[in-house]
Amino acid sequence: MNDFSSGTQATVLVLFTTLVTLTLLMCVMAGPDRDDLTNFYTGYLSLTPLRNGLAIAGDYISAATVLSTTGIIALGGYDGYVLAVSTAMSLVLLMFLLAEPLRNAGRFTMGDVLARNMPGRAVRIASCVVTLMATLPFLVVQLSGAGSLLTFILGLPHQEGARTACIVLVGSLMIIYAAIGGMRGTALIQMIKIVLLLGTSVAVAALVLNRFDWQFGDLLRAAQHGSGAGPAYLKQGLQLGTSAGDRLDFASLQITVILGAACLPHITMRLYSARDVPAVRRSMSWAVGTVTTFCLLVIIMGTGAAALVGSRYITAADPHGRTSLLLLSRVLGGEANSAGSTIVYAAVAGMVFITLLSSVAGMTLAAASSLAHDLFTHAARRGQEAPRTEMTVAAWASVAVGMAAITLSTLIQNWDVGVLTTLAICIGASAVAPALTYSLFWRGFTRTGLLASLYGGAACALVLMVFSKAVSGTPSAVFPNAHFGWFPMQSTGLVSIPFGYAAGWLGSRLDRRRHAAESHEHRRLYEESEARLLAAAE
Repeated sequence: MNDFSSGTQATVLVLFTTLVTLTLLMCVMAGPDRDDLTNFYTGYLSLTPLRNGLAIAGDYISAATVLSTTGIIALGGYDGYVLAVSTAMSLVLLMFLLAEPLRNAGRFTMGDVLARNMPGRAVRIASCVVTLMATLPFLVVQLSGAGSLLTFILGLPHQEGARTACIVLVGSLMIIYAAIGGMRGTALIQMIKIVLLLGTSVAVAALVLNRFDWQFGDLLRAAQHGSGAGPAYLKQGLQLGTSAGDRLDFASLQITVILGAACLPHITMRLYSARDVPAVRRSMSWAVGTVTTFCLLVIIMGTGAAALVGSRYITAADPHGRTSLLLLSRVLGGEANSAGSTIVYAAVAGMVFITLLSSVAGMTLAAASSLAHDLFTHAARRGQEAPRTEMTVAAWASVAVGMAAITLSTLIQNWDVGVLTTLAICIGASAVAPALTYSLFWRGFTRTGLLASLYGGAACALVLMVFSKAVSGTPSAVFPNAHFGWFPMQSTGLVSIPFGYAAGWLGSRLDRRRHAAESHEHRRLYEESEARLLAAAE
């Protein structure tokens, strides 16, 4: 429980209720007709570049970005700074490399892009499987974190029953947003989220800098002292270590974030809602500008948490620092239970709450859309299903995905599930990124290569993660007392990303050779048949 008065808790509760009511009302008003697929999946392509850019940025900035990155900066200093920069760079890479080709190639889901030149049930099924593998871990992390964070924010007893109730509440809301609102409804929620997020973050960052007379050097010196690390706060190694292997692991994590974060299906799905290529270009410009600005604000807020709160109090509340932003809001508001303290804390709490809601809603929509459009309509019914039926399936798929995520989050709420975020990004970098880049830019890419990159990259990332030191064998692992790991890194990208690209290349080369051999054999049999016919005629 926190130590705020009942008046502060009541203010936070009223703010939460207002946000839920407003977002639910907007979802209902913006929801598509029951037989209008284009409206459900793309919102009639009606969003302006500014609105679509804000929606892309809202989907991209998850609760993990807001809370975990701030905590890593507060506790790890330089390591967190590099992570924030890598997060922004990933979206820049998407803008310059994939955004326009994806808009031209895609219609509703990632499966549409991949099946454009290689239609077939196998491609649709593989696309759906990888989409679920990339979105479900993220959903579980968000919901599991929502249980702990909301009990902390609302001052509830930090018990399993209270956390479960919060998980079910957030999970139920995300199902409603995805099933009723569709692409346009969730886009409106993302826009509300990003406006609140930027506004609150600017205010918090300004309050932090004001404490140090707007001298960033003084802020850094105070952060070095507050972190307890001294000059090491501004050097690599506080998060993962300073050995050669730890440095390699650090590089692997940054490469994985840059290549994988923006390739996740719930991010790329937003690109299909742009009207045309110029619109997607302008949308991405707004999105990149918004995300870059926020990452700079996160650096200031994380550094401020280290300077004004201190690592001792941050780790006492949460060993990973995920509550550092909330703790910082207490310090910035002035005396406990004062009007300023209540306003700042309520604003930050509302920002965190709407971030949790919007993040899980976008991921649920992406997973449900792939189940309905790729698996049901194209794989099971071979594209012959009526739009009304597909939308009904999409709504029920939202319920199924949401219930699965709620169940998993409830069962493992006492675990350290941060590793699932790394797993999802590794799958994005190792399976989705190779499949998209090959499909869009290599004419020699074949169906066998596509399936090899999707299944091979995802399987490699999953296997290596299970046997990594992030899961067992270290004090910070999911199972610290177990020792079944043989992969010496916490991120699999340094191995699984080259494996995904190599699998796609090798599968395509072997497939082309097989087809060449089959064509040669068919030509030989045809020539022999012709020779026999000529001999018989003579």
